[in-house]
Amino acid sequence: MTVEPPTRSVFTRALSLLTAFTGAPSGERKLSELARLSGLPLTTTHRLCGQLEREGMLERTPTGGYRVGLRLWELGMLAPRSHGLREVALPFLEDLYEVTHQNVQLMVLDGTEAVIVERLRSRDAVRLAGAAGGRLPVHATSGGVALLAYSDPGTVAAVLASPMARYSEATIQSEHELRAAMARVRQQGYLELRAHLTPGSVSIAAPILLRSRGAVGAVSVVSELGTDTRVLIPAILTTARAIGRALGADRSETAARPHAQP
Repeated sequence: MTVEPPTRSVFTRALSLLTAFTGAPSGERKLSELARLSGLPLTTTHRLCGQLEREGMLERTPTGGYRVGLRLWELGMLAPRSHGLREVALPFLEDLYEVTHQNVQLMVLDGTEAVIVERLRSRDAVRLAGAAGGRLPVHATSGGVALLAYSDPGTVAAVLASPMARYSEATIQSEHELRAAMARVRQQGYLELRAHLTPGSVSIAAPILLRSRGAVGAVSVVSELGTDTRVLIPAILTTARAIGRALGADRSETAARPHAQP
């Protein structure tokens, strides 16, 4: 029987339940799964899930499980780093998808993980790990390494101090390998990784750079291993630069706009 620590507040317990949805294969968790992953007693899990459901944070599924509710999703979309970036980037991502007909992703860095802000998926393209709104390991994704290449030393140190899980024989496993990959990003403007996270796939990513803020995101394309990536790279670089210019223009317009008089 799970014994709940007495110092955990209601908020902390609810947050641990919501966090337990991370990595759910279908976006759904059974009550027993939520109890196990959150470390909460089954009765507490049942009570909190009921409260979160009434508030629209969770929804019941036809199979009796739970999934994230629309209200929680709406709140998440208000995060400036995801919503503002996604809003500006989406037209360019759609153009990239039309040109490549491959899986197109927009990613940001959050601590030692890469978060997928937007994903345009091709029905016939290679199967992807994770989902929009999901998290991926920085060291095993081209977008994650592209973002890390322009991160502050503290973030780099935190990633290097974290375990580097192996997903395939090609997955980056050492500080030397990771730093070499970061150097390639800074040297050529993009990074290509072959079967580092998903067997049978190749991913190419370019950072979205702003002079005043460094890398604010990364654009990546994931396709089947064996794809001629030489035709993809120019399109990815063009997209990342276009998003960066659009973000810079939006910031300039906002700064130049006169304030309303009281």
